[in-house]
Order: sequence, then C-alpha cells, then structure tokens
Amino acid sequence: MLSILFEELFITIFSGVVVLNCSYYLYFSKFSFSRTPRFQNIKRHDAVSIIICAKNESQRLENLIQLISLQNLNLFEIIVVNDNSNDNSLEILQQLAIENSRLKVINLNAETGKKAGITRAINASLYSKILLTDADCIPISTDWAALMIQNLIDEKHIVLGYSGYIRYGQSLLNKIIRYETLLTATQYLGYAVHNNAYMGVGRNLAYTKGIFKSSNGFDKHAHIRAGDDDLFVNENATSTNISICVNPESFTYSEPKKKWKDWFIQKRRHTDVAKLYKQKHQIQLALFYITQFLFFALIPFVLFNQQFLTLVVVLILIRTVIFWVILSKAAAKLREADLIKYLPFLEPFLIILQMLIFISNIMVKPRRWN
Repeated sequence: MLSILFEELFITIFSGVVVLNCSYYLYFSKFSFSRTPRFQNIKRHDAVSIIICAKNESQRLENLIQLISLQNLNLFEIIVVNDNSNDNSLEILQQLAIENSRLKVINLNAETGKKAGITRAINASLYSKILLTDADCIPISTDWAALMIQNLIDEKHIVLGYSGYIRYGQSLLNKIIRYETLLTATQYLGYAVHNNAYMGVGRNLAYTKGIFKSSNGFDKHAHIRAGDDDLFVNENATSTNISICVNPESFTYSEPKKKWKDWFIQKRRHTDVAKLYKQKHQIQLALFYITQFLFFALIPFVLFNQQFLTLVVVLILIRTVIFWVILSKAAAKLREADLIKYLPFLEPFLIILQMLIFISNIMVKPRRWN
C-alpha cells in the first residue's frame, strides 16, 4: 500500500513538473514565433558612442577597430577602454587613434575594473546613445550599430541584442557553449517581449546615456566586478523601457572558450552574479532550472510504473515536442540552426554541468574573473 502511495506521489510530482516546465517554454514561444522583418528601413542619420573594453587583446584590436570603423552610420565614435593590459594593447590603440579620428582611447592604469572603464567612457562620450561590445566580438555586418540603436526612441532606453559564439567543427564543448547561449538568449529575450526583462549581454547591448546617469550607473553593485550588463539591465528595466533587436544583421559573434576548465570558470562567475537579480527573477529562473532538472531526474522513477505508463509516455512526448519545437524556432531565428538536431542530447548534458557549477559555487566562492 505504501509503495502505491509513493508511486502515485511520484506521478503527481512528475505531472506538475511537466506542466510547469512546458508553461515556461510556451512563455518563451512569443519570442520564438515572433516575426523578424526581413527588410528594415535603417536610420543612418543617428549618432552613437560605441564603447569597447579590452584587456590584453593586442592581437585583435587592429582588425576590430577596422571592422567597426566600417559601420554604415553617419555619426559615431569608438571609445576603447584599455583595462590595465600588460601586453602592448595601449601602444597599438594609441597608434590607431592617430590614424583614425573616430577612435578615443581611455587607459586604466589601476585595477579598477570594467565598470569603472565603462563609466569613464560614458562620461567622455559625445552622443546620447551608447552601444557596448567586447574586444573579442565582431559585428556580423556594417549595419550592426544602426540596427541596435534605432529602437532607442521615445520611452525606450535599453535595447537587448544577441551575441553568439563562432562555430568550430564538431567540438562538443563548442556545441555546449552555443546551446547554453541559445537557451539563455531564448530566456532573456522571451522575458523581454513579455515586458519582464531581467538581463542583457554586454557583448551586444545598447542604452541611453540618460538612463545610465539617472540610475547612477553601476553604483549599487560597484563592489561586484561582474554585472556591468545583466545587473545593470536587471536593475533598470521596466515594463515600458526595453526593446529587443534580433535582426540577423545586428548580431555579434565572439571567440568561444577552447578548454572545458576555462568555460567552467566563466560560467561560475555568471551564475554567481545571478543571485543579485531582483527576487522575482531569481525565483522564476530557479523554478525553470528545477523543473528541467526534475523532469530528467524523475523519469527513472515513473517510467517503469505499469499502471501509469501511458500517462508518463504521453507527458514525456508532449514536453519533448514543446521543448524541441520552441527551441528549434529560436535557433533558426538566432542563426543557430545547426544545433537543432542535437537539442535533445545537449539539454540533459548542460543540466548536469549547471548542477556541477552550482555546487562548485556553494563550496568555493569564485575568485577568478575573466
């Protein structure tokens, strides 16, 4: 009798997990199924200050500045913050600034960090619209800047963009990195279209100088070295001031980590910052992960129950189809379509890795910041 009660309890919990997890994906579907205009009238008369933080990026700087200088926009400046580099980044930037009148260089001599650099750059900027990216990112097109800032109008003060990672062969690590990026983007863009934005990524993020000044920039979390992007958005996003840009010509792409250890350290930092989000977002994101984890964890306990086998199989199929369809649509929208066939295998693998990262952060506080 007791075993029957436990079996029924597991079935009830499993059913609730499936329903709740499917609800999340259906919530994201508004983004996944939204139409992206194939052609868009681009406003080229606008002006923007493009801010890039660089630390020991001497090998990339010349090519990066050349690519960004080609942006098809009437007025823009490029401000590069040299964040206490110990290579010859400063010398390269100073020479490039002589050759390129659009380029300004800000040099951080002390260990002040990225937030201090962005703050100095914004204070020195000429224009009211700010576009941020990283030194290891490249814009996919010459329309990147114009597309990202043209929604900074009226009450819209923040624009969330997409930044993916370059594909490298058949590497499992590369697929995991790109799948995690796809899933995260589906979440934060999905929340944003419901006027419930909780984060953005500094590799492709735009906002107005006005919202930065009125919110006192990074003052509330200046003691945290990370969070110049997600904590800033989480703190300042409202139901009316956020817009997204998912035109494929507005994407940027970064070099992914090549070693599991390096990626693991990077994700530990990102996960640790999430605990500073607004409480409602912490709860919403935690429930999403818990339902993902429990879906797979409970399968061994419910799949061999003959009495409810049909129900269990139906629930697994429904959840799998909803997950696959909605993530596939998002992958196609974000130009990650090659991942579609791997989604059912990448999902449980990433869940395990995220659990290891979570446990690692509890046991040992992250100390390295990249």
